Amino acid sequence: MNFAAMQDMENGTIRYAKPHALEEALALLAEGPWRLLAGGTDFYPALGAKPLRENVLDINALAELRGISGDATHIIIGARATWTAVVRADLPPAFDALKAAAREVGSVQIQNVGTVAGNLCNASPAADGVPALMALDAEVELRSANAARRLPLEKFVLGNRKTALHSGEILTAIRVPKVSAKGTSAFVKLGARRYLVISIAMAAARLVVGADGRIEQAAIAVGSCSAVAQRLPALEAALAGCLADFSLAAAVTAEHLAALTPIDDVRGSRQYRMEAAREIVGRALLAAAGVPETELAA
Repeated sequence: MNFAAMQDMENGTIRYAKPHALEEALALLAEGPWRLLAGGTDFYPALGAKPLRENVLDINALAELRGISGDATHIIIGARATWTAVVRADLPPAFDALKAAAREVGSVQIQNVGTVAGNLCNASPAADGVPALMALDAEVELRSANAARRLPLEKFVLGNRKTALHSGEILTAIRVPKVSAKGTSAFVKLGARRYLVISIAMAAARLVVGADGRIEQAAIAVGSCSAVAQRLPALEAALAGCLADFSLAAAVTAEHLAALTPIDDVRGSRQYRMEAAREIVGRALLAAAGVPETELAA
């Protein structure tokens, strides 16, 4: 394990540790508060020119948390898996929305080092990965020195910069049930420009379509329009049995979006976000259904 100490005139000694085994990291977390460092794409910008005021636990040497794998029941995204790893992974079409979201996370350089788990722990209302993972019924795996637990993603992200992570815990993996890794999916993001932008609104949709062309299952989530991304269960239920064709966009009504609570800010007004959400949910459904753009134009 690598250790370092830095002297701070106000707070005494600031510790830095880089453990090489998860057990070492959990033992350190049990001693007291640490600021976790993985990709650092949120850590360093938030720090800016300010001096460190917290102990730093660097988890980048924890090889066991890296990679994307699976077991009998779940597809598992390790806490150190990067967005680039998600894009390159051989995953079912149900993960296409997550891959599309991964390509929207900052620049390629950020995608190469930024982690999916870090995106969740940062708990921004505009976190690109959350809607797509919600549409996959993802859960998070949390570990401490003495216990392990799993939470559905919607119970982990609690609000703007708020999570259910307890003191002494680390998010070790994101788990997607294989029963939810079915169908096709799509992700649509609206921003003030095409690239390198924080979203005004975004939506992920996953559809399971039967041989008769009708929807057997729908999972839809909207981000950047509430403090936490929201599933749309009323719309999901309404779509059951509908034809997976160009008519899907018109099936989205204002009532289906009633759970959203957008705000007014520099990127858009509440009213604009509500209107945008209805539009991009429709587009996400059409893309997930594989409706050709030429058919829409007709």
